[in-house]
Amino acid sequence: MISYQTTTPGADLVEIESDTPTPEGTEVLIKTVACGVCHSDIHMHDGVFNLGNGKQLDVGREGMVLGHEIFGEVVALGPDAENVQIGDRRVVYPWIGCGECAACKRGEEQLCTPGRALGIVVHGGFADHVMIPHSRYLFDKGSVSDSLAATYACSGLTAYSALKKAGDLQADDAVVIIGAGGVGMMAIQIALSAMNIDPIVVDIDDAKLQAARDLGVTRTFNSTDPQTAKELRKATGGAYAVMDFVGAEASVNYGLACLRKGGMLVIVGLYGGALNIPIPFLPMNARIIQGSYVGTPQDMAELMELVRAGKIAPIEIHERPLSEANAALADLKAGKVQGRQVLVNT
Repeated sequence: MISYQTTTPGADLVEIESDTPTPEGTEVLIKTVACGVCHSDIHMHDGVFNLGNGKQLDVGREGMVLGHEIFGEVVALGPDAENVQIGDRRVVYPWIGCGECAACKRGEEQLCTPGRALGIVVHGGFADHVMIPHSRYLFDKGSVSDSLAATYACSGLTAYSALKKAGDLQADDAVVIIGAGGVGMMAIQIALSAMNIDPIVVDIDDAKLQAARDLGVTRTFNSTDPQTAKELRKATGGAYAVMDFVGAEASVNYGLACLRKGGMLVIVGLYGGALNIPIPFLPMNARIIQGSYVGTPQDMAELMELVRAGKIAPIEIHERPLSEANAALADLKAGKVQGRQVLVNT
């Protein structure tokens, strides 16, 4: 098999040829058909997360195979594998836990530490084959394209799980989406087509704001001027929920400035930085600041049911060969991508 592996932080991935593994027990071997390229891949490739105040979290290591938005074809089965057949083409839920800890037993495998997440902890989809520990992590895509299907494993799941955290909304509960990049655009699509939410969209890029309006968004704000947060709050009475798909100091502070009393800020993006809040403001404003990390297997099942039912409009997809993994990472890091890049294994 061929995989593209990390060396030193930030250096080009290297092509490695190795023996194709043989599945054991409940394992399922898939041939990669498509694998999305995510901002998380950039962080893992660079080897660090920015923690603000000159601090960073080191996550890089040599020999990693990135890629967690995986769609593939089943090519081999372990002797104990069930409910799957050779030739099945499936979306892979990559946020796999140990199966034994309290988080896993609650159905929150994505919170298992360290877990067995594909492309994060164990080898992922920047390879022509990927080993899946159990068929329960494989989901039918319905009639959507292979490349679009791959993006639901992270971009779609992350957006859906974050939006769910808003709970039951009243008619005048304003929902703000910060960041109209790959995951943010997926959130916009899901909000509009599957959740009956007319989101307010915020970004620093007028082209991305126009793309959001082209999808049907009726209200957009350019956050290059932080004062637009006051305009947003005045227009809405304050947002009930803000979903920050950027996760930078500027975007988080902008989101907080949009909230009404009792509102919630859900931080999804991992751009980096630090947050400094006067403690009395938290009880005085009764606000919730919550992190959202991908989603549960149940979230994935719900999302894929919506996908198969045709209730989620597609996002913009840019295909490129698996061999162009380095160029795809570079383009995403440089901010040259609108929509989602997907590596295809032909």
